[in-house]
Amino acid sequence: MFNNKFGMFIHWGAYATLGLHEQALARYNVPRDEYESMCMQFNPTDYDPEKWVLLAKEAGMKYICFTAKHHDGFCMWDTKQTDYNIMNTPYGKDTLKMLSNACKKHGLLLSLYYSNPDWHYEYGYNPESKSHQWAAKYKNQVDTVKLRDFIKAQITELLTNYGDIYTLFWDIPPCIYDPSLNELVRKLQPNIYINDRGWSEGDFSTPEREYESPNSAHFTRMTEACNSVGQQSWGFRKNENFYSKRHLCCAIDRYMSAGASYLLNVGPNDKGVITDEYRKNLMKVADWYNRMEGALESAEADDTDYGIRHNKYIASSKNGKTYLHFYEGLISSSVALQNYPSVPKKVRLLNNGNELMYELTLLPEFIDMNKLEQDKLLHIYGIDIDNFADEPIVIEIQW
Repeated sequence: MFNNKFGMFIHWGAYATLGLHEQALARYNVPRDEYESMCMQFNPTDYDPEKWVLLAKEAGMKYICFTAKHHDGFCMWDTKQTDYNIMNTPYGKDTLKMLSNACKKHGLLLSLYYSNPDWHYEYGYNPESKSHQWAAKYKNQVDTVKLRDFIKAQITELLTNYGDIYTLFWDIPPCIYDPSLNELVRKLQPNIYINDRGWSEGDFSTPEREYESPNSAHFTRMTEACNSVGQQSWGFRKNENFYSKRHLCCAIDRYMSAGASYLLNVGPNDKGVITDEYRKNLMKVADWYNRMEGALESAEADDTDYGIRHNKYIASSKNGKTYLHFYEGLISSSVALQNYPSVPKKVRLLNNGNELMYELTLLPEFIDMNKLEQDKLLHIYGIDIDNFADEPIVIEIQW
């Protein structure tokens, strides 16, 4: 069942050797012969997928989405469809098989990313798509039927040889409608979920990087948002610009409280290591996420208008409790609910787990001088906002 989850996105390929960007071939105009020669010398001798999996679990994540093939066409598994793959490098091991085994061992779900553009394959150029085609190797050899046959053969390998796959993340819409590809995916993996960037309608949408919530606070369709800890690149980048903890936590709280899953990406280096800098920035977010005690996963939408002024929030409910997610923080140390179902039994600040004080009272700001009788508000106060100024505030109410 697709319940919203926190997951780890991993962009990793031979491009990590350059330490520039996962699309370095195109964006930095690296000579193709030089780039492809470098790929075939890829040798990630320190790759230990168990360390990745255990880091993801420590961060509270439930699945890993791995880039089996990015736009450059270099394949990170034992594919029989092209020699341009990890098995023909000095490393010579199936990195995806190793990751699949580690996920099974430690109880994490495995998802796969697959790029529709292929800058190496003979028929990888697709003129119908307006995106990410500029670095194709053979722009004069257009045959999208052969391209689709090639993709089907690779997808068959990926969805046959690596156990249960949780989701398939097609990337870059091909602008060609061919439902046979998703039909093949479902035939090979009946329980899989497919995103909306492929060859026909998928199961879930995939907002990327910065994205504004829909008019309704809660997503009406299955959604998986994603961002990277690094601002400039999804793959490993030397001297990367890292997002602040506040920026990422606020986005995660906003999307997950509205019912979306969230993939947070890291880029391992050319040796296969998630470096200390990437790990540190990931764990800043994880520290906040784990203090939420699971409130962001599998919660139900709560469309009640609680009459809260001045602060943006999304309400959700889980196990009979209400969660108020102030995804941009609070402007003061209190929250006043003009509408509430009953007197609470307990109110907690999930950021530190402490109980909060509350009362039914009148507050000067809310008093209507034209009314003789006033409705009392549920006043929750004494919130330690300054100690949590770099993260969203989440309040749990047990009625």
